[in-house]
Amino acid sequence: MIGRLLGEAGTRARIALGLAALVLLAAPAMVDDYLLTVLTQSLFFAYLGQSWNVMMGFAGLLSLGHAMFVGLGAYVAGALFVHFGLPPVIGLFPAMALAALVGAAIGFLGFRFSIQGVYFALLTIAFAEFIRILFDHFTWVGGSSGLFIPVDNRTVNDLVHLRGTPEMFYYLALGLSVAALALSRLLLAGRLGHRWLAIREDQEAAQALGIDVFRAKMAAVVLSAAMTSLGGVFYAFYFNNMFPEQIFNINLSIELLLGPIIGGLGTLIGPILGAFVLTPLSELLSALTERHALIGIKHFVYGLCVVLIVVFLPGGLWPWIARRLGLDRPPGDGT
Repeated sequence: MIGRLLGEAGTRARIALGLAALVLLAAPAMVDDYLLTVLTQSLFFAYLGQSWNVMMGFAGLLSLGHAMFVGLGAYVAGALFVHFGLPPVIGLFPAMALAALVGAAIGFLGFRFSIQGVYFALLTIAFAEFIRILFDHFTWVGGSSGLFIPVDNRTVNDLVHLRGTPEMFYYLALGLSVAALALSRLLLAGRLGHRWLAIREDQEAAQALGIDVFRAKMAAVVLSAAMTSLGGVFYAFYFNNMFPEQIFNINLSIELLLGPIIGGLGTLIGPILGAFVLTPLSELLSALTERHALIGIKHFVYGLCVVLIVVFLPGGLWPWIARRLGLDRPPGDGT
């Protein structure tokens, strides 16, 4: 079942993925609170990376302002909870709707006026910066002082209000990651996924074949925006505070896209693998910065990782690992 879901062939893939699933399910019983936090954040970035991968990895649309969708999801769900007591299981719907609307506006402006490549990426940055400035002066959600969500419960799990133990948030992040993985697999196997891949490889050829490029690209942007905003809802109720300078910052956009790039852009496992490499590395580098005052070491190491991947493993870590373990071989080839 797992092997069919991910499109991997052979017994080795099923065994490897099954073992990984068992380890992730049992992790809360085997690690301390700090490591559980690191694992939860790894799964969170795996989900965000999978969401971004829909745009860039599948459809070839580079977004450098994706943090705007995280912030929109977090602020909408958080503000509705703080001001009206609306639980996040309901608040996530207007949050995703607003993010999808903003994504549609970006896509419409970009695709109707044939803005492509780096210029489309700049358009996403411009929107993200505009939204950051807007929320920085939006006093209803705290403005630059931030929005804080009250924490009434950390002992009893309440999925409706997203209040509960660290274990609950871990399994919620795991569920989001698995759901994003399954959705990505279904999309790639369907007609829309094939259209995205055709556009990514050669847009003019795809258009000549009769593919409605505008609609397919709009679908990628809107879906990616909505998925990312759902991650923002998780962010709001996991961290319980939001500041425009933090959640809309381009640094968050860079962090969430580095996972798919390092893990394997356009692959299903790549965003997950990249997140599980970068998040623990980020924690280690943050500790080194605090202990030895190595200012800027995190950005230097991140940049070095990207350079090494581009030069030596341009396909990312996952395709290389899959080849070494024989996970990309078709069944019945005798290996």
